[in-house]
Amino acid sequence: MATDTTVTWLTQEAYDRLAAELDTLSTTGRQEIAKKIESAREEGDLKENGGYHAAKEEQGKREARIRTLTQLLRTAEVGHAPESQGVVQPGTVITATIAGDESRFLLGSREIAGDSDLDVYSEQSPLGTAIIGLKVGDETTYTAPNGRAIPVKVTSVENFTG
Repeated sequence: MATDTTVTWLTQEAYDRLAAELDTLSTTGRQEIAKKIESAREEGDLKENGGYHAAKEEQGKREARIRTLTQLLRTAEVGHAPESQGVVQPGTVITATIAGDESRFLLGSREIAGDSDLDVYSEQSPLGTAIIGLKVGDETTYTAPNGRAIPVKVTSVENFTG
């Protein structure tokens, strides 16, 4: 099994929220889905039992989320948002002109955004990789998944306040 040693920066609030979600999924969440599966199993023929198959699919999704959260929390670096000092880094809010359009987004894990309405780009994404370390006014290009080179100009870097 390959291990991903990527460290993800999280605020204490995000860490606590995700730890609570993991705890709920691992305990009552597993109990609830087990009851759904058992109830559907009692209905008879499993080949044509839509409730059973839906419950099994839901179980698979929950278990995947449990694995994701476990890995994320195991490798998380918890603390205050880094001071941006005008340099793009994980945990900062970036305003950039991307292919001629202004965009404002958080660079980092979607999990740290919480209830924020900010778009979030991973630092491992093509855009994130291209702009890490850039300063306000710097320009670069990144290659989109479709192969196009997309120009980017960083116009603002702010601290994420959560």
